Amino acid sequence: MSRQCGQCYEYKNGHEFSSNQWRKGDGSSRCKTCVGAVFGCNECSRTFSGQNALRMHMQVHRSKNVACPVCGDRRFGSGANAVMHLESGYCSGCTGAENARQQIYKFASQQSAMGPFMSHVPQLTYGGYDSGSVSDLPYRC
Repeated sequence: MSRQCGQCYEYKNGHEFSSNQWRKGDGSSRCKTCVGAVFGCNECSRTFSGQNALRMHMQVHRSKNVACPVCGDRRFGSGANAVMHLESGYCSGCTGAENARQQIYKFASQQSAMGPFMSHVPQLTYGGYDSGSVSDLPYRC
């Protein structure tokens, strides 16, 4: 009895599949060769046991050209990483949680991709008074 491997697409005999892979069915099961395959990074030659692990590793090699909107440190791979830097409290230009919240809101509102999600109407008020600060939920779905 044979079936096609879902990764290399070769037809192989049943003994070339583990029982766990065989149970997955034709087209979904992977042969022993593919399950044990090693995936290598073309940038640094590290090897990984799975395609997903390699994909996660490749983020290490992504260019880091996004600057922190507060301190200007240009070492982040994405806007989300720059925001995490602000939230962490390690940003030299951000002192205090409220200042960090305002800087994050200002940064997010300047990103064109965030435009549809930003709300200029306060989502939460404290006892009917507006302090003028960034609301707790400045985003909309």
